Amino acid sequence: MKIGISGNLIKEYLKNVYFINGHSCAGKSTAVKMLAEKFDMICCGENYHDVFPRDKLSRWEQPGLCYFDTMSGWEEWLGMSPKEHFEWTESVARECVEIEILELIRLSSGGRRVIVDTNIPPDILREISDYRHVAIMLCDPPDICEKKFFDRDDPDKKFMMEQINKCRNPQAALDNFNSWCKYRPEVDFDWGGTGFFTHTRSDFETDTREEVLEILARHFGLTED
Repeated sequence: MKIGISGNLIKEYLKNVYFINGHSCAGKSTAVKMLAEKFDMICCGENYHDVFPRDKLSRWEQPGLCYFDTMSGWEEWLGMSPKEHFEWTESVARECVEIEILELIRLSSGGRRVIVDTNIPPDILREISDYRHVAIMLCDPPDICEKKFFDRDDPDKKFMMEQINKCRNPQAALDNFNSWCKYRPEVDFDWGGTGFFTHTRSDFETDTREEVLEILARHFGLTED
């Protein structure tokens, strides 16, 4: 029997959790860190599901998350077609939902507020959270990630560029990596139509972090309007 937990029960356990989802390069990670620091919240950055022990994952139950343990090397992953990469990321996102919900219940059990840079899809967020606890951050244009992805100074981006440079044809690997950003599935997801609060980033030159922080804080009810 597949265990299922009703959304209203999860919502109650996650009443102290605030989620930010949306486009890459929209400023989600920065916003989560700043909100956590200013309002003394527990910060769950990108890939916080990695706290789950890898040796406890199942290749049958979590094949997407186990892919890095079974691949021949990073060049294999970097050689995925845009369609293959999209399907893999969708699989990983679905598998992470269970881990992330359990981890967030654990983290928020003490009553402290938690802010999350999440990949939990909006349709699931509607079941386990509400409008005042979710923000969607968007980019205009949405494919700006292709140009800006490696501009961000963090260990994951540096590691990925190192792996690209180790490929037999680094330029081809980089071109293929960038092509993932352009891929659109047959039924494209409408981030702007989720029904949640949205904030769109269109200025990629001016530092608007403090402005965005205030906007998100008001939406989440962390500060007075």
